[in-house]
Amino acid sequence: MKCELVIVGAGPAGMAAAVSAYDAGIRDILLLERGEREGGILLQCIHNGFGLHRFGEELTGPEYAARYADMVRERGIRVLTGTTVISVSRDRRVTAVSRTEGYMTIECGAVILAMGCRERPRGALNIPGFRPSGVYTAGTAQKLVNIMGIMPGREVVILGSGDIGLIMARRMTLEGARVRAVCELLPYSGGLARNIEQCLNDFQIPLKLSHTVTGIHGRGRLSGVTISEVDKSRRPIPGTEEYIPCDTLLLSCGLLPENELTKGAGITLDRVTGGAVVDGGRQCDAPGIFACGNVLHVHDLVDYVSEEAALAGESAAEFIKSTRKKAEKSAGKAIGGRTTGEIANDAKADEIPPDVDIKITTDGRVRYTVPQRLRRAEDVRLYFRVSDVFRGATVLATLSDGRVIAKKKALHLAPGEMETLLLKGKDLAGVSSGEIKITLEAEE
Repeated sequence: MKCELVIVGAGPAGMAAAVSAYDAGIRDILLLERGEREGGILLQCIHNGFGLHRFGEELTGPEYAARYADMVRERGIRVLTGTTVISVSRDRRVTAVSRTEGYMTIECGAVILAMGCRERPRGALNIPGFRPSGVYTAGTAQKLVNIMGIMPGREVVILGSGDIGLIMARRMTLEGARVRAVCELLPYSGGLARNIEQCLNDFQIPLKLSHTVTGIHGRGRLSGVTISEVDKSRRPIPGTEEYIPCDTLLLSCGLLPENELTKGAGITLDRVTGGAVVDGGRQCDAPGIFACGNVLHVHDLVDYVSEEAALAGESAAEFIKSTRKKAEKSAGKAIGGRTTGEIANDAKADEIPPDVDIKITTDGRVRYTVPQRLRRAEDVRLYFRVSDVFRGATVLATLSDGRVIAKKKALHLAPGEMETLLLKGKDLAGVSSGEIKITLEAEE
């Protein structure tokens, strides 16, 4: 079986990439989704706050997903649900198994990886204690409450102040549970400022910074947890233990990109993001394989996921057209019978900026950037996160020769909020290789 573009995952990233590639002229597109329907994690996110950037209005998660599902259907893009991708090879061969199609191998012109992310489980947190029922990841609890109509418990402690944990603190409260505390290992919250205000402060739920769970009590069912304050090295401080009776512990301790398929393809991963190393078009170091959304790096807003996925879709379309054009030239085929739009698109492809090889590095205060490399001297929007809370900060992009090509001032930067920095192609004129260093200067 052959297909010009296969997209793994039909969540917000996969659907946005498919729509973008279709609008760029690619018609042979196949979306593979292991769930029963497209939409991904958004289907259980019934709270609002989605779509403000992308659609200029406030939507719930299912409403946001439905917008893109409608776009996919309107364009006649094929979607195979109930389909699990087993492997992706470096030469763009996708192996999958489907309830309706069975076992299949697809030779692809390009592949977009949009598998999303998963939660960090208890086993990765090394919390001492027994293994009673009542300990859930926040996302699992969200599915139980919002999709299945099941309450995990009534007396709740939440470990981790990421956005899912904050949102579940509010959700559990609205459903009649009592959230005793939200504990955060770090001295700052990992969630958006608006979620701290709307999900905790509005409901008088205490946020205990620099605290963690150091004991889980109960055998058959959770009966309580012990929390402790931690020092600057994130080690529990003796004598600060506090016992909180509860029947439910929700873990909101970070998200991990689902990159098993990426690893199997031999694609280089970034040690900080856990996702692939990509260029400005979101192409990995395997030609024709692209990545976008939370499988690339964890986003704070789904609007940014869609924005990035649209870029990946356009880049994949460009790659397919370039490959198609090379094949036509090598076969000596004429372009007769093709539409004016297709010919115009190919002409546009000839106008792309020259190739470069520029590596982007950071100073530690800026934890990471996406992309990590540039292969075109064109305008690129860098996504980045900082490693701590900074006030009165300036972010600088500096070339190897010391020339500052971009600068951004910010009154407040925090790890929980993703930031962007625009690099302009005209400032990269004449630079074919080297390094761009992203640094942060802040008031001490």
